[in-house]
Amino acid sequence: MVAIVILGMLCVHLLCFCLMFWLISTRLHGKTMGMEVFALGNLMLGCAYILQLLAGPPGWGPASVISHTLTLCAPVGYVLGAMRFFNRPTPVMWPLLSLAAGYTAAQLLVQWTLGSAARFALLSGSCSLLFLAMTLAALHGMRSFAKDLRIEMLVFALLIAGICGLNAAKLVIILSGGMQALNMSSRFQTVFYIYMSFLGTVLPPCAVWLVLRRLTDELQAMASQDPLTKLLNRRGLQQGLETYFRSRGAGPAHVLLVDIDHFKHINDSYGHKVGDLVLCRVAEVLHSTARQGDLACRLGGEEFVLACLHTDDAGALQLAERLRMAIAQAQVPGPALHGPIRCTATIGISECFDHASALDQALQQADAALYRGKAGGRNRVELAQPEQLELPGTEPDAAAKVLATEG
Repeated sequence: MVAIVILGMLCVHLLCFCLMFWLISTRLHGKTMGMEVFALGNLMLGCAYILQLLAGPPGWGPASVISHTLTLCAPVGYVLGAMRFFNRPTPVMWPLLSLAAGYTAAQLLVQWTLGSAARFALLSGSCSLLFLAMTLAALHGMRSFAKDLRIEMLVFALLIAGICGLNAAKLVIILSGGMQALNMSSRFQTVFYIYMSFLGTVLPPCAVWLVLRRLTDELQAMASQDPLTKLLNRRGLQQGLETYFRSRGAGPAHVLLVDIDHFKHINDSYGHKVGDLVLCRVAEVLHSTARQGDLACRLGGEEFVLACLHTDDAGALQLAERLRMAIAQAQVPGPALHGPIRCTATIGISECFDHASALDQALQQADAALYRGKAGGRNRVELAQPEQLELPGTEPDAAAKVLATEG
């Protein structure tokens, strides 16, 4: 009797969370992160348990066959929803319908040849293998596609491993004790459905937590990312430097301030849409030229920053020259009469610094070097000369802005 009450409460939980998942999916506007598939999984499992309650004692009948098919299809639905959550688009209905048809046929074959006990054993064995695969996938995800969710993946793996073990135990009990082992008044069935009720209560809020975390991470990324080029913005650069300098073994860093030469002329001649294409192309070159771990940023307009981490003056100069040549060789498709558009860039390099709070000073040094490069003919790399920043009456920032305005 206790197991029947628990199973009834589990049905209510599953159907309520099914509705909640579906409502959440309708509010995510296109990027549902698999919530509608999780809703389908809960619906199938809830209906499976309702049919189990309506069918009465374990035995043979249409309700029992449909219940078993839905019981196996539900976790497969959760797997498909998880794949969509991790940005792996996959069809849902055809895999589920194919599985339902194949497993129903397998049930009928086993029932007619081996009897009801074998059919129930088939479900327990199939579920054991499926949950084992899900456990291994969650553990694998901790080192691959879900590195940012390692704790969550470990929790999911432990919970799924529990239901895997219970299904394996049920398989052994059925094989040794026959249909009597499935009596709802047995201690094992009570423990089984208590654990299932626990999962039905805990896992849905965990799924909602993952969605909220993913949305929060995306909002944080948007707040630290330039919308046009997808590089870091000033805030993202500052946060990246803070994270780097907090790490063990953090070495000195340099700032490369990159300014596209005559960018105003490009906008005036070809229009702002082409100008945006040029900015995106330069951003691609910046990203591909940077070393692993370096921070690429767009400050605004045609100004970019590359923070070279753990390098000396010679390394920063070498990287800046490589970047300058890569930008000069890049091209953007232009109007038919004009052909591809090329551009050059002037780059100023700051002195090395070893803490994130020195970013402003490093940008001032790089800006002064950039000013000298612009005044010296553009398309060149200049190293910072900090002593010149201290000369009375010099305003390199203002002069650089005037030059940038003039193109």
